[in-house]
Parts: sequence; C-alpha cells; structure tokens
Amino acid sequence: MKEWLIGKNLDQLRSITAGYGLPSYTANQIARWIYGKRIREIGQMTDLSKAARERLDRGYQVGGFDPLQVQVSSDGTKKYLFPFTDKDHGGIEAVMIPEGDRVTLCISSQSGCKLGCAFCMTGRMGFQGDLTTGQIVGQFLRIDETDRLTNIVYMGMGEPLDNWHHVLCSLQIFTADWGFAWSPRRITVSSSGILPVLDDFMEKTQAHLAISLHNPFDSERAQIMPVQKAYPASSVIKKLRQYDFTGQRRLSFEYILFDGWNDTQRHAAALIQLLRGMECRVNLIRFHTIPDFPMLPSREEVVNAFLTRLSKAGLTATVRSSRGQDILAACGLLSVQNKKDS
Repeated sequence: MKEWLIGKNLDQLRSITAGYGLPSYTANQIARWIYGKRIREIGQMTDLSKAARERLDRGYQVGGFDPLQVQVSSDGTKKYLFPFTDKDHGGIEAVMIPEGDRVTLCISSQSGCKLGCAFCMTGRMGFQGDLTTGQIVGQFLRIDETDRLTNIVYMGMGEPLDNWHHVLCSLQIFTADWGFAWSPRRITVSSSGILPVLDDFMEKTQAHLAISLHNPFDSERAQIMPVQKAYPASSVIKKLRQYDFTGQRRLSFEYILFDGWNDTQRHAAALIQLLRGMECRVNLIRFHTIPDFPMLPSREEVVNAFLTRLSKAGLTATVRSSRGQDILAACGLLSVQNKKDS
C-alpha cells in the first residue's frame, strides 16, 4: 500500500517534495489540499503540474480509511467503525456527539489499550497497536460531520500519552495554520496520568487536559487501574500543581461513580482535600455496567449528594450526560474484536 500523505506535517511534506525535485512551496500546496480542501486523490491537486502529480502518485496516496460501519443512537450520537489496517475488518472506533450547538468528535489514539482498567471494555479488548498520525487525523476527515465539528476529545480507544509521538503530531496538524488551524482550546486530551510524558504534553501543546482519576485514595485506585502502581494519582497531581491553569487552558478530572466503592462522603472529602487549591473541574460520570465486573452504578441520589458536597467545598463539578449507550458508544464501552486475514 502506498504511504499516506494524511498525517504528514509540513517538514515531512517538504522532505517528500525535495525528494521528487519539486519546489519547496509545493509542500504548502499539498498541505492546503489534504487538510484545507480535504481532497481524496492526488489528481485533484490542480495547482500542481501534471508531471508533479504523476511523480507524487508513484509513491504516495492521500490516504484515510472510510468507515466500515456507522451506528446511530436514539440520542443522535454516531459511532464510526474504521479498519485498523487495510487487511482488517475493524479495529478503531470514533464517536460523534451532538449537543445543541456543540458537535464533538471523540477520537481514538490506539486500537485497544495496554492499561487494562477493570471497568473499561477497551482494556478488555487487548492492545492491537498504536495508531499512526494519519489514522488519528483520518477519523476526523472521514466522518460525515467534519464541517460541523466544534470540539475534539482524545477519549476514545487507548491511552493518548502512551502513543505520544503520533498524538503530538496529530495535535500539531489540527492546530497549525498549514493544517486545520483549530484553536487548541477546542481540543481535550484525556490520560490516566503517564508521568514521564506530562511535562512534554504541557510544554508542547496548549490543549486541555483531562485526568482519569476515579478514586482519591491511591490504594483503592490501584484495585481497578493497574497504571496506578507505576504512576500514582497523588504523584500525577503533585506534578500538575507545578503548572498554571488559571488562564484559558483547562484541567479536569474524570471520576466514574461506582455504587458503594468511591461515592461515599469519605471519598468526597478526600477528593476535596486532594484537589484543594487547584484550578480545575471534576466531571462526574455515571458508570455503564459491563460483563464480569461486579461494580454497579451509583444511585441517583448518591450522585447528587456527591456533587453537592464538591460544589459546597468550592470545586467546579458537573455530572456528564451519558450519550450513545444504546450503541455501546458511551464512556468505557468502545470495543472491537479485531479479525485479521490469515
């Protein structure tokens, strides 16, 4: 299969054009065609000479996979299934979430996940592989709602900071003038807190950060999140306290509520203490039950009591709306059985 142009940054495109003996400005033209005008074929690059297009076409294609399947929820959420490679039946899911004037794309950074969080179907799927920059950007380009999107969240399959090189390259393409020219304030990256990468993320991007927390006690968090043993939440928060979130950049903490396990007033008090003085918000998330996992969602009155306790203590806290549950598109439910040809 020819190499994709989607996923290349401007320096990489310049290297390609130089290799074909084309003028350096040709790289800017190609970037404008694939990211600005979103063409699908090299032949559509009409301000390149025919000879230049023919030379480029020998080794490259625009790239991007079309979805294999699209499911539509009763609430308007759409789940797109993309192939992981050209020989796969399926391996990547992306979710489009409409909500008033806001249209969000939840994209994946890996096929499956290495971290094995007990409450997450993606973790149970196992790790199939990192997505390339082109595969990440391709999810954005190959859905029906590309022109309507207002926000992007890296909250699909995988741990974004575990595939940091390609996630960073995709963020650059989304925000660069020669790319999609999006404001980084429209993009949120979720992570369980991969400490060695956090500094790089904070220094090289301006995207919002969402940390998957789920329990304020290190010992309890380790029961369902193996990553806790390597990167304790207390250490992650200590690191984040070194950064200034008082401007437009937002820090949030994701907190799935489990009945009787992390939804007590003891947990609320510990969470308040853990985050005291930080400029942040807490997103409370209703748990969606999965097979062979014993925990249940918190009762509605308990959710409200937990929210009230946080709010009275001065924390900005909200309960996230559950979207797309009927098509298994809600938080923690993305999972694909990856079937490769023999």
